[in-house]
Amino acid sequence: MRVASAAGGNPLFLTEMLAMAREDGAVDVPPTLRALLGARLDQLDVNERAVLERGAVEGEIFHRGAVQALVSADLPVTPRLAALVRRQLIRPDRSQLAGEDGFRFRHLLIRDAAYEALSKATRGELHVRFADWLDEHGADLVELDEIVGYHLEQAARFRAELGQPDERLSLRAAARLAKAARRILRPGNDRTARALFARAVELTQPFMLDVYLELDYAETLYWEDAAGAARVASAAAGQARSAGDALGEALARVANGHYLIFADPRSGRSDALEALALEALPLAEEANDHAGLVWVWRALGYGVANSRDQMEAWAQASERCVAHARVAGWPKGDAFGVAAALVWGPRPADEALRTLDDLADELGDAAYDLKRAYLTAAVGRFEDAWALAGPAAERLREFGDARALEWPFHIAALEGNYERAVQYGQEVLDLVTARGLAAFQSHYGVELGRYLCRLGRVDEAAPFAAFARERAPDSWGALALQARVDAHGGEHAAAERLARDGVARCEQTDRLSHQGDVWWDLAEVLLAGGKSAEAIDALEQALGRYERKKNLAMAAQVRLRLEQVRTASNSTQQLTT
Repeated sequence: MRVASAAGGNPLFLTEMLAMAREDGAVDVPPTLRALLGARLDQLDVNERAVLERGAVEGEIFHRGAVQALVSADLPVTPRLAALVRRQLIRPDRSQLAGEDGFRFRHLLIRDAAYEALSKATRGELHVRFADWLDEHGADLVELDEIVGYHLEQAARFRAELGQPDERLSLRAAARLAKAARRILRPGNDRTARALFARAVELTQPFMLDVYLELDYAETLYWEDAAGAARVASAAAGQARSAGDALGEALARVANGHYLIFADPRSGRSDALEALALEALPLAEEANDHAGLVWVWRALGYGVANSRDQMEAWAQASERCVAHARVAGWPKGDAFGVAAALVWGPRPADEALRTLDDLADELGDAAYDLKRAYLTAAVGRFEDAWALAGPAAERLREFGDARALEWPFHIAALEGNYERAVQYGQEVLDLVTARGLAAFQSHYGVELGRYLCRLGRVDEAAPFAAFARERAPDSWGALALQARVDAHGGEHAAAERLARDGVARCEQTDRLSHQGDVWWDLAEVLLAGGKSAEAIDALEQALGRYERKKNLAMAAQVRLRLEQVRTASNSTQQLTT
């Protein structure tokens, strides 16, 4: 009864006290569970305890070979492991390494008690030895770099806490964590990779500046916090300048300029970013620095060409990124934007889809698959498009990634299901707004407003037009949407001027599908003003753009609208004659 009362209903507490009672016959009940577990370990002989403690260094699950490598060479571990199983401190478990016997601590608290009984100096030494052993025996582990990096990181931390910082060990740990992060760095895995990069940065900064590590860390921030990513890159540029690293400074300044464009689309920073990138380009080429060339060409494509609506230039720059990343051995998925550039640019949809299919093995990730799904829908294969988009969107949704909604938003519109498109659009807009991504907020707002107009809900589109005009008053999308709103309010002359201005500006880009969109917007503005003949001409212009892009889905929609307008126009003419 004394034991049961002291356990207070805690099953582990009760089990451990009963185990001690069985072994000692009598037991003084410790006041806390931690003290209880410590007392239980004190009952072990020195060799059993050494085996248990070394298993604890590996973790809750550990392996016979690792324990043998961490104890004295002349100490057989098999009988000690069997004794620990009999004492119900550990149990056999499925091995995670080929050819090894696996064990698991019966409770994580037992593992913690055994681990904490070791001194920091001993823990640090054992973590390094285990990392070395695992490198030899864990080649088949997908997470090998992350696990080895963790153990080296623990050893480095203990040595630092003991006042013995170890540069070589810290940099070795950082290198493995960074390698693990780069392996998984894909859109949708940003947060997971970010945590690894952050740990690598913390290990590295006391000893040296690794510009590429800092920039990779910034990259994992920018989708959720473009301003934060810019700050990281700016700080790296300052540190590189202080260290006399001209190339590192140039690359970090390029990254900073790239992120600033996305933090504030009104900044007009594309010219400044282009100048920075062209300054860094010869430095990276002279150094034969393929990793650096990835950052330069990404800025020239994703940052400069994209912000200027030069999609084919963006696609070509992105293809250069892919080539340099291949040589550098830095898999980044479609971080370069080649898929988006091909979606929105002038290459016909079927040709663009073939290019993406060819690159799928190299760049494939969830966001990439969503763009392939969009092009699949554009050529009229809606069932195939949703089959590809659904699983990809779910993978991104797990990470709270806006791209999980962005591309279904567009695919639904291609299918002509504008109610569904509006639902997706409102969700994605809410997400980017909450994260302060102003550039995306304006862009998605325009698209959502356009789809609301096609449903006849023009009043609901007005706030999106106002926001877009405030952020980017001369953008073709903002002009076209404002024109729809003004026409709905009876301001036909002003609306037509805005719509024609939007068309003129979009015609300066090579976004064929968007050119089709703004010509269609102009047609609706003209219809609202009673100019049917001119509206038909505008719809024919829209159809021509969609057909050049081979956007069969939108071509079918505008043909239907063209037929409706022609029929209505003919009926009106018959009534007036």
